[in-house]
Amino acid sequence: MSLAQLITPLQLANRPGQPDRLILDCRFALDDLDYGQRSYAQGHIPGAVFADLEQDLSGAIVKGLTGRHPLPNPQVLVERLRAWGLNNDSEVILYDDNKGNGAFAARAWWLLVWLGKRDNVYLLDGGFKAWNEAGLPVNTAPPERSPGTFTGQADNSLVVSAEQLELILGDPELTLLDARALARFKGEQEPIDPVAGHIPGAQCAAFTDNLDRDGRFLPAEQLRARFAALLGERSAEGLVAYCGSGVTACHNLFALSLAGYPLAPLYAGSWSEWITDPERPVATGE
Repeated sequence: MSLAQLITPLQLANRPGQPDRLILDCRFALDDLDYGQRSYAQGHIPGAVFADLEQDLSGAIVKGLTGRHPLPNPQVLVERLRAWGLNNDSEVILYDDNKGNGAFAARAWWLLVWLGKRDNVYLLDGGFKAWNEAGLPVNTAPPERSPGTFTGQADNSLVVSAEQLELILGDPELTLLDARALARFKGEQEPIDPVAGHIPGAQCAAFTDNLDRDGRFLPAEQLRARFAALLGERSAEGLVAYCGSGVTACHNLFALSLAGYPLAPLYAGSWSEWITDPERPVATGE
């Protein structure tokens, strides 16, 4: 079974309740850091716990060394997940909204996979917007959760460091996918980071192209055709995903898994870490 699984709002609403089901509301906005917590307080899927990208799903930034959303300390994240009620066999539902288009939920999905939680984890297809459009209930009360017993451990084989990536940049079998929008990839626009451009040899694979007009994931066969075109004659074993800060790349990794590809490693530091070292090469244009 694929690591990536989707659930529709109606499927979730009609699914028998499970006492240890964990629903994580991952809403966030890069340009409004209180947006997620504020939106959660205004209304969320009943039973959902709020997971903040920067406070819960990222680690501490070290200026000049890390990117904007470094990976959290794995043990700290395990303890946070336990506090939210996660057990090893819990069913987990993840969602954000059209501010994230599934990317923040996908970051939570990737972190769970990284920690070894690979079964019964679902992304809500279309997110909170689709839930609302289906006319399903919301509430404002934070849930009461009993602590869980999750025993996760980080799988470092799923992560590529900047140093490891530098060593393989010239490898003809490397397929380096950048999940940012084309204008940022080409260096024509850079609204967030101090240096524009991309890692040499990368291809633009904007994560939003994994979705249809309604913000739902494309069918698996369309996703497979998309990534097959990017891979060309190269093996999927040589694929590495990155983005601006290790968030939207997780959306591509989720889509790749939906399409039937093996889970590729993430360059978690991504562009915002890459450019902290002026000796690292930078490219612009196509």
